[in-house]
Amino acid sequence: MQNNLEFNSRKSYKKSTQIIAGKGKNIPTRVMIFALFSVIALVLIIPFYTLLISTFKDGAVVVANGMDASIDIAKMSFKNYVILFTEKNSFFTWFFNSLFLTIGQVALQLFVSAFVAYGFAMYDFKGKNFLFICVLFVMMVPFEILMLPLYSQISTMHLTNSYAGIILPSIAQASTIFFFRQYLSGIPKDLVEAGRIDGASEYGIFFRLILPIMKPSFAAMAILNAMGSWNNLLWPMLVLKDSSKFTLPIGLNTLMTPYGNNFNLLFVGSFLSILPIFILFMCFQKYFVDGMTAGAVKG
Repeated sequence: MQNNLEFNSRKSYKKSTQIIAGKGKNIPTRVMIFALFSVIALVLIIPFYTLLISTFKDGAVVVANGMDASIDIAKMSFKNYVILFTEKNSFFTWFFNSLFLTIGQVALQLFVSAFVAYGFAMYDFKGKNFLFICVLFVMMVPFEILMLPLYSQISTMHLTNSYAGIILPSIAQASTIFFFRQYLSGIPKDLVEAGRIDGASEYGIFFRLILPIMKPSFAAMAILNAMGSWNNLLWPMLVLKDSSKFTLPIGLNTLMTPYGNNFNLLFVGSFLSILPIFILFMCFQKYFVDGMTAGAVKG
């Protein structure tokens, strides 16, 4: 009995030492990976840091000498921020217009695309594969090709110079439908059948069973679609005519004119326009990674 105990203790000790040795062997690899990602993070942070420093400098001097990360306290001030927040009151109008448009557009994109993807993933009907191929085809067509037909249609519907004209053409986002469909394809159809057996309606199955499972994918696509909507310049610039409805990218673009460029406000406005998306990603990066990973594995 004692011999067996000694043998087992020696075996467990040997196993534990092997695990520790194995971890020790992985230390150089982990250090290399950490160093690599640290360098990548530094390369990505430098442009943001340079832009932040430039917001405290004279815009004309920065453009003449080039943007750099040097700090000269004597030549730096909050003058650009004061001008933007006091004299250039249109900035807040542009900001809240973009915020309203982004929230409305992303909410409709997620809702409608989830419905369409659910139909592709959970139902069998004639022409299903053909329609899904059409979705893939739309993903491959550049927006510049669809721009003029869309504008003609929006003009016919008398939706120019309105936020509805910006939102409606993109509520069924092809890339979002594709991602949701791939995500839902990994969910067993037995779950839907179980809901039907329990007496749930088709809408009840979708809202009570499917939507809670789709939360990670919703978070991932919400961030991606919000970035696209927030930074969108071309389509809103074509649709909107009234300056009071301009979004932030259009408003910042108006600061650059043939008669003089207001680089002081342009640097500050550009930096502040990055912050909402940066904060959104930092707050929900865990859900973003989970959603992208789950969609990749289940698809």
